[in-house]
Amino acid sequence: MKTRRLGDSPLVVTDICLGTMTFGEQNTQADAHRQLDWALERGINFVDTAEMYPVPPRAETQGRTETLLGTWLARNRARRGEFVLASKIAGPGRRDWIRNGDTQISAKTIPWAIDDSLKRLQTDYLDLYQIHWPERYVPLFGSWQYDATKDRPSTPLLEQIEALAAAIKAGKIRAYGLSNETCFGLCEFTRLAREHGLPAPASIQNGYNLVSRMFDGDLAEASHRLNVPLLAYSPLAMGLLSGKYRGGAQPAAARLAKFPDFGVRYKRPRAIAAAEAYCALAARHGLDPAVLALAFVRSRPFVASTILGATSIAQLEALAAGFGCVLPPEVLADVAAVHVAYPSPAGQ
Repeated sequence: MKTRRLGDSPLVVTDICLGTMTFGEQNTQADAHRQLDWALERGINFVDTAEMYPVPPRAETQGRTETLLGTWLARNRARRGEFVLASKIAGPGRRDWIRNGDTQISAKTIPWAIDDSLKRLQTDYLDLYQIHWPERYVPLFGSWQYDATKDRPSTPLLEQIEALAAAIKAGKIRAYGLSNETCFGLCEFTRLAREHGLPAPASIQNGYNLVSRMFDGDLAEASHRLNVPLLAYSPLAMGLLSGKYRGGAQPAAARLAKFPDFGVRYKRPRAIAAAEAYCALAARHGLDPAVLALAFVRSRPFVASTILGATSIAQLEALAAGFGCVLPPEVLADVAAVHVAYPSPAGQ
C-alpha cells in the first residue's frame, strides 16, 4: 500500500483510510472492532471519525462513533502508535445538540471539542483534527452555486488557526486539516498561517467521485501549489457507483434506501444516469463498478488517501480485491467520454 505525507505535517498516511461514520448506527461495537482489526491487519494506517458521527446525525447518537472507537483503543493501547487517527469539529447548522448549541469554530469551542473527543476516544492525542465544514456560509452538500446574500458573521479564520496551533503546541493534536472547504478557504487558511508563522493545514477532506468531480478545477490547482492534498470521501458516491441501485433497486439495508432523507444529491436524475453509464463502462471492461470507481479516485495526483466506509467485512474484502487495480489508458479514455456526457457536478 502506498503512503504519502500530509502537507508539511509529520503525518504519513496510507492511500486507503478506514471511514467510521456507520459505527454506532449501522454497525455495532463488535462490527466496529472487527473493521478496525481488519484495516490494521491489511496495512491501513489511517482511521477517520468525527464528533458528529454516526450518520445520519441525531442528538441521541452524537459521539457514539468516537465512543466505540474508544473501546477498541482501550483494548489496544499498545497499537496506538501504529496508525493515524483523525477526527473533526462540527460547525453550525442543524446540530444544536452539540455543545448546547455552541457550534461556532472559535478559540472557545475548538479546545472544548478536542477535549470531548479525546475523552470519548480514550486517547491522549489526535493525529489530525479537521474542521468538518466551514463556519462561514459556503454552498455545501449538494449546493454548488455561491450566493453572497446568504453570507453571515463568522469567527475570523486567524482565530481558528491560532486555536488549532495552540492545540498542536499543547500536544493534543499533531496537525490540522479542513473539510468540505472551498478554494478560497483553503487559500486563506494557508496564507494566514504562513504570514503569522503558524502551522498551515495539512489536508483537505472533500467529497470526490466519478459523479462529483468539483475538486478537478481550482481546488486541484490550490491543492498542488499549496501542498495540501485531498482526503477523498464518498469515492463510491454513497454506494451509487457500486451498482447496487441499478435499475431502481433499493436494497433494504443500503444507506440511501434505509435513510431516505440522507444523500439526496446522489438520488438526483443526472447522478443516477451518470452512475448507470459508469457501471455499463465497467461491465464492458470486465471490471467491478466499485473497483472502477475506487481505482479512478486513487489515480488522481491530488489525492493522498481515499476514505472507505462499509457496513460489513465482506464489503471491505470486495473492495480490497481491487486495491491493486490500475486503470489502463483505454478505460480512462472511456471515463473521460462519460464525464463529457455527464459533466460534474452530476451529484449536485
